[in-house]
Amino acid sequence: MSQHETPLYHGLLEHVKKDPIQFHIPGHKKGNGMDPEFRNFIGENALSIDLINIGPLDDLHYPKGMIKHAQQLAAEAFGADHTFFSVQGTSGAIMTMIMSVCGPGDKIIVPRNVHKSVMSAIIFAGAIPIFIHPEVDKNLGISHGITVESVQHALDLHPDAKGLLVINPTYFGISADLKTIVDLAHSYNIPVLVDEAHGVHIHFHEALPMSAMQAGADIAATSVHKLGGSMTQSSILNMRGDLISYKRVQSILSMLTTTSTSYLLLASLDVARKRLATEGKQLIDKTINLAQYIRRQINDIEHLYCVGEEILESDSAFDYDPTKLIISVKDLGITGHDTEEWLRKNYRIEVEMSDLYNILCIITPGDSEKEANILIDALKALAEERKDKASKVEARVMLPNIPLLALTPRDAFYSETELINFDDSVGRVIAEFIMVYPPGIPIFIPGEIITEDNLAYIKRNMEAGLPVQGPEDYDFKKLRVIKEHRAIR
Repeated sequence: MSQHETPLYHGLLEHVKKDPIQFHIPGHKKGNGMDPEFRNFIGENALSIDLINIGPLDDLHYPKGMIKHAQQLAAEAFGADHTFFSVQGTSGAIMTMIMSVCGPGDKIIVPRNVHKSVMSAIIFAGAIPIFIHPEVDKNLGISHGITVESVQHALDLHPDAKGLLVINPTYFGISADLKTIVDLAHSYNIPVLVDEAHGVHIHFHEALPMSAMQAGADIAATSVHKLGGSMTQSSILNMRGDLISYKRVQSILSMLTTTSTSYLLLASLDVARKRLATEGKQLIDKTINLAQYIRRQINDIEHLYCVGEEILESDSAFDYDPTKLIISVKDLGITGHDTEEWLRKNYRIEVEMSDLYNILCIITPGDSEKEANILIDALKALAEERKDKASKVEARVMLPNIPLLALTPRDAFYSETELINFDDSVGRVIAEFIMVYPPGIPIFIPGEIITEDNLAYIKRNMEAGLPVQGPEDYDFKKLRVIKEHRAIR
């Protein structure tokens, strides 16, 4: 096979050239049945390949033709035995991974700073999460990955776990010692599942952290749309080895996937793979150089700090991705959230995320020196505006403690519940998720006992304007908890 091929994309183009008369969905029929204003904006080319799984175009659920060929090319590019395309985003791929290894009552070892899709899958599967505390960076006030030592301890305590999930790299671009962790888990005959949502590019450049497939992991959900050039909501699921059945993975992914699969998303995966496989090294070279240029310029601005390779001097980080710019703004006397709003208002800059102390900006092949200099100039202007209020600030690391799990998440989610006042909820068992999103790290999951410290953590994030999500009662006056049945007097 040639990585220059794009069988899915070019198969669609050949189909369109035939100008078929369509008596099938989608009902807009090449845009003719669509609102003209929207059609003109989107364009006829895009609408012409907004198709469904008719005979000539193969079927994502049972691929035998162009989709199968495209997935085989992707597997070759990523060093996998099998690759599945996902139009349900990486969330759908993550759920598939977990439900492929776990059933009711099964244990799965996971870091606490997992994406909400991990916990959703654990509820669907009826599994029991065994949490590992991620390492905490006390300077930045953020959590990183898990250590080999913490994994060893978890495996010693729970050798009957059905899987170990690792985030590689984290949202902030920090990686654990994945190869050693994989080898360790495999010595217990436990498969390693990797949330690689923020690492599609790392496989294609030796200066970046090791990818899941390079490290020998069994299965990895990899978000191509985030950093690899495909359209939003398109991802892949790579797997290798025989600890997990690829046929079971295919069945579960099919169960979780719409039957009206988007060929726009599928085609974008096909062309993104081609570009990564044939031009990835050169593209990522330029991206890393641009990111390092921005990093140097930011670190010349007083009271700002952009994390670099010195992060590797700590025990919290084994490797890092320099294309992720973690910019600490705490010494300006302003929160990351306020910085995000200031950049939006004054420079039309949108950052990836913010927290109490930092903003995160991602640099990809889609960026140029023009955008880089706008960001640098904006941060210089902010620093100048804040110079009279700036001072050295110590980050108060206030990451939420992991509460006790009283019920399995599935049992709690489906229990009889009631709403009670937020401040009266200490000691009760919560029946809903609460998380800061992005990045979607849970503060509470269904089945955990509510603690005073974690309620204070929620309040602090809300006061800082950070996006705390989850409760049914959006203003956080009430929380949904397991209903208590008191004895009749």
